[in-house]
Amino acid sequence: MAGPLAGLKIIEVAGLGAGPYCGMMLADMGADVIRIERMPAPPAIPDPLARSRRSVALDLKQPAGLEALLQLVDGADALFEGFRPGVAERLGFGPEACLERNPRLVYGRMTGWGQDGPLAPRAGHDLNYIALSGALHSIGVKGGKPVPPLNLVGDFGGGGLLLAFGMVCALLERARSGRGQVVDAAMLDGAISMMAMFCGFRAMGLFDDATGSNLLGGAAHFYDTYETADGRFLAVAPIEPEFYAEFLERMGVDRERFLPHGFRLGRIDSSHWDTLKRELAEVFRTRTRDEWCALFADCDACVTPVLGLSEAPQHPHNAARRNFVEVGGVMQNAPAPRFSRSTPERPSPPRRPGADTRTVLAEAGLDAAALAALAEAGVIPPQED
Repeated sequence: MAGPLAGLKIIEVAGLGAGPYCGMMLADMGADVIRIERMPAPPAIPDPLARSRRSVALDLKQPAGLEALLQLVDGADALFEGFRPGVAERLGFGPEACLERNPRLVYGRMTGWGQDGPLAPRAGHDLNYIALSGALHSIGVKGGKPVPPLNLVGDFGGGGLLLAFGMVCALLERARSGRGQVVDAAMLDGAISMMAMFCGFRAMGLFDDATGSNLLGGAAHFYDTYETADGRFLAVAPIEPEFYAEFLERMGVDRERFLPHGFRLGRIDSSHWDTLKRELAEVFRTRTRDEWCALFADCDACVTPVLGLSEAPQHPHNAARRNFVEVGGVMQNAPAPRFSRSTPERPSPPRRPGADTRTVLAEAGLDAAALAALAEAGVIPPQED
C-alpha cells in the first residue's frame, strides 16, 4: 500500500453512511482497513464507500466470533464502530474490553447524538442531527421551508470526516504518549463545528435566523443560482467588490445602479436584493447555460455551471485534475486530498462481503482447523473465492 497512512491497520465494524465514509477516507490514504461484516454476509453492491479494503464476515453474537474480532484487535492500530451507545459493550468489544487487550488502540465511535446527553440512546438520521445544529434552518429559499442538503452535512462532513480527523489526531498523539484512547465523534457536534463562521456573523449582526435570508444562503443577488434559456442553471458568486464589478460588466446591466448593493465587509444592506435578483434572472434567461459559461470563461466573475453527476466528470477542470476515477465500472470520486510525496494508490473495487475472512483471520493466528470449526458453527462464511 502507498499513501500517508500506509502501515496502519484499522478495523471497521461495518455500518451505514458516516462510518463507511470514514473507512473509505482512511483506506484511500493507504491504511489497511479491515471491514467486519455481519453474518450471513450481505450481497455485494458497487458502493464506493466500501472500496479499497479487505472484507471479513463474522457473527459477533457468537462467542467464537467475538473472540476472532478481539484477536484482530490485538494486532490493530485502531477500530471504529457506529452503534448506539452501549451496544458494542453489550456485544463484548466496547472500548474497555478492547483497550484492555491492546492499550495502544485508538477506538473510534461514530454516532449521531454522541455518547452522552438526553438524546444519546435515541434513533436519528442526518436530517435530525443538522436540525439541532442550526444548519438546516438556514438552508432554503426565502419565505420557504428548510431544504435537506442531501446527507452531506451530517453524515459525511460532520460525521465521517470528523471521525477520520479525530482518529488520525489520536494516532498522532499515541506516537508521543504510547497510549490509545477513545474518540467520540457525533454528527451533531460536527455539524455545529461547521457553523463556526455563522456564529461569528450572528455576533456581528450579519446573520438573520430566517430561512433563506442570509448572504451565503441564497438571499443575495450575487450569491445564488439562476436558470438559463435551456432550463439549466448557473452558480453566481462574485462576493468581493472587484469580482462583483467584473460580473456586472460581463452581464451588461446598469453598473451604477447595481454597484452600491454589492457586499461590503461589516455592512450588509439587503433592501434591494430581491429586486436586483429578479432583474438578473431575466437577463440570464436570454442565453443558454453554455453560452453564459463561454462569456465568463476567462474572468474572475465567479460564474460556473451547475453540473449533474453525469456531467461533472467531463468538465475540463475535473478531467485535468482527474477528480473522478472509474473503479469497477463505477465513475466515482478520486482520493483526496493530494500529497507531494505520499501519493495514494488508485482505489480498488469493493470486495465481496466476507471474501477475505480466512486470509485475515489466518494472519491473526487462526489455523486451518480453527477456521473450519468457525465455518461449521456459522461464525464465518462456509467458503470463499
